Amino acid sequence: MHYSVSVVIDQPRDRVAQLLQDPDALPHWQKGFVSITPQQGEPGAPGSTAMLAYQMGKRELSMLETMESTDWPAGWIATYEADGVWNRQVNRLIEQAGQTRWESDCEFRFSSLPMRCMGWLMPWAFRKQTRSYLLDFKRYAETGEAVRP
Repeated sequence: MHYSVSVVIDQPRDRVAQLLQDPDALPHWQKGFVSITPQQGEPGAPGSTAMLAYQMGKRELSMLETMESTDWPAGWIATYEADGVWNRQVNRLIEQAGQTRWESDCEFRFSSLPMRCMGWLMPWAFRKQTRSYLLDFKRYAETGEAVRP
């Protein structure tokens, strides 16, 4: 499954890139975020890995993030692996008149039957979740308002 989402953020690209690279900012714009634990390499550098933990209702979710490449402030490419799901995101930060357009191209592959069914029956849910993260980041970057107190 492939899709793209984008959002325009009323902040300069350097500021957006700075916030996106700050692991301490994650709880402010990613609903359900619990922790990030570096696994190998310099955190955020190409080739580095980190374990991300989320609480989604009563369900705990862990995923391995691998940074494929970084070209800050222009963007980054990363993969995310969880039970039955592989996700690659190509993220571009495009400067436009003091604002930043964040474009995210997403590719999902499913290896378990339940996730294949979900991807086939509810592809809109994946796009909605990605869009929600981008909009939550936009609100945080523009106003400082966090998704949780």
